[in-house]
Formats: sequence, C-alpha cells, structure tokens
Amino acid sequence: MVVPEKTKSSTEVFSGHIMKVYKDEIFLGEKTATREVVRHKGATAILAVDEKGSAFFVEQFRYPIGAPVFEAPAGKIDPGEIPLECAKRELLEECGVTAEKWTELGPMFSSPGFCDEVIHLFLAENLSESVPNPDEDEFLDIIRLPLSEVLEKVRKGEIPDSKTQILVLRVCDILGIR
Repeated sequence: MVVPEKTKSSTEVFSGHIMKVYKDEIFLGEKTATREVVRHKGATAILAVDEKGSAFFVEQFRYPIGAPVFEAPAGKIDPGEIPLECAKRELLEECGVTAEKWTELGPMFSSPGFCDEVIHLFLAENLSESVPNPDEDEFLDIIRLPLSEVLEKVRKGEIPDSKTQILVLRVCDILGIR
C-alpha cells in the first residue's frame, strides 16, 4: 500500500552551487518521520550516434567515487535554460559535436530515495564535428565506440553509470541494435 508523504516542515541545511540539502519533517499517515532531501537543478545526458553506428562518450574523474567514469556526455541545466538547449550546449562543449536531429527520450531520476534530480535523456543524430570546449574545471577524454560494443559492455556490467546504461539500452532499442 502506498502511503503519500506530505511535508510538515522543511529546513535548509546546506546551499551549494548545484544543489541544496533539506531536512524535512513529513506526515506519514498518522505518524511523522524525517527525510533528508537533496534538491538539484536538473541535468541532461546525450547519446550522439554517427552514421556508422558509433557513439560519443567521455571519461572523466568523478571525485565523489574517487575514480574515472566512462559515461555519456551530460551536464547541469542552467537557470532559465530548457533541457534541449542544455543538451545541445553540453554536447558541443564536451565533444565538439552538433546534431541536426534530436529525439527526446524522456526523464530519469538519478536517485529518487534522497534526491529530486531529473536527467533529461536525448538521442542526437546527423552529426557534425568541431572542436570541444569543456568548462575550465572539466578534464575529460572523448571516446568514440561502436554502439554494439558499448551495449555488450552494459550487458556485462562493465559500465556502472546509470544514465549511460539507460541511454545505451534505449537508443539501441530505437535503432534496432541487438
């Protein structure tokens, strides 16, 4: 049985550049409980696939896990920016790629147990390449691989990044790559 949770009170305990953290007291039916919630501005993730069936990925060090991560290009939505604009900006910045055809694949929640971050997923096709221009605090390698090879890596559990897994599975389904 699903019991709706309603906010009784909310206290901001941290405010940062990309997120805020709240400690909320909630009504849980007849009882109350506490929830710690991360509020995030949202993000986009893109799978850019060329005419040969290869896709662009990046590898970058991710401080929270202390290791490099192989992932789809992605980034935070700026204030007032719509998800498609963000996706186009991030793909160009990180990979130096623009696309004529964009398909919105829907949203995903990165970790809904404690965070409200929504990542808007996109497929980019009919690509043109130029020079990447990553943010000054981004150090990443661009990797171009056949999508069929990446699908196999997802199946084997070799790609732990959830947004990348979901994008690869959805795009392979759309493009008929098995």
